[in-house]
Amino acid sequence: MTAPSDLRLPSMDGLRAFEAAARLGTFERAADELAVTASAIGKRIAAIEDMIGAPVFVRAGRSLSLTASGREYLEQVRSALALLSAMPQHRRREAGRERLRVIAPPTFARQVVVPELASFIAGHPWVDLEFGLSVPYVGEPGADADLEICHGDATRLGGRVLMEDVLLPVAAPALLDRHPAALRGPSDLRRLPLLRTPIDPWTPWLQAAGLDWPEPDTGPKLVDLGLVLEAAAAGLGVALARPSLARSWLAAGSLRRLFDVSVPAASHYQLLPHAASPAADAFAHWLAGTCGRATQAGLALVSGQA
Repeated sequence: MTAPSDLRLPSMDGLRAFEAAARLGTFERAADELAVTASAIGKRIAAIEDMIGAPVFVRAGRSLSLTASGREYLEQVRSALALLSAMPQHRRREAGRERLRVIAPPTFARQVVVPELASFIAGHPWVDLEFGLSVPYVGEPGADADLEICHGDATRLGGRVLMEDVLLPVAAPALLDRHPAALRGPSDLRRLPLLRTPIDPWTPWLQAAGLDWPEPDTGPKLVDLGLVLEAAAAGLGVALARPSLARSWLAAGSLRRLFDVSVPAASHYQLLPHAASPAADAFAHWLAGTCGRATQAGLALVSGQA
């Protein structure tokens, strides 16, 4: 009997990707069926090959053919998927209704999705929505979700970009009151603490502002954009903010923009579909509109503040 510590199990997404690619003959066709990118299919199959220690496909251009190991594994995978599909617990609980599982990073969920979520629920009563939070840098990508909202480099993740954010400095009036000398230009920021996050480094903005400063290396580092905004609102320092996420603080006056300099964000919130369904399509369409409105509302709040 295999010891539990030696047991390695593939992800369900990986098994579905392998079965679809074997049946359809290309990564691209499998990606269309599963509503993901061809790159995502390739990564999932690569993970399976790494796990079983053997290639499952021979690639000739875009076409695929199974190796001997792949044929043997495919028989077992199809049997396992058939058993899981036959379980009544995996079927819809009520005709005409669909369960939709969505996960998102905490700040995006709280600042973009939840304030508008009532409109989706009211407009789609046939969707049983389960919305959870992912843990950036820690959580398993796509774990138990039909749709995943993630944050990072769009070229690496291959998702649908939801917001084209900009970055600009914001601070609490209380912090500015404690430093009464006027902020005449960006160089005056040397008198104020700068809040740090690896998600949005300061260097691109500093360069755009004409400041040849190194990336700040002192002070607390906050690995969450919401924590950065909370810390700025508490007067702990100046934050490099995305207006789409900072709307509630900007509207309340607890944060205000500093200087008329902004730069495009290098990383973006993206939508990664892991399972295709009418409910997933409806949520993706609703989310695109919600994100567009969040972006425009954030920019409207900071226009003329500097």
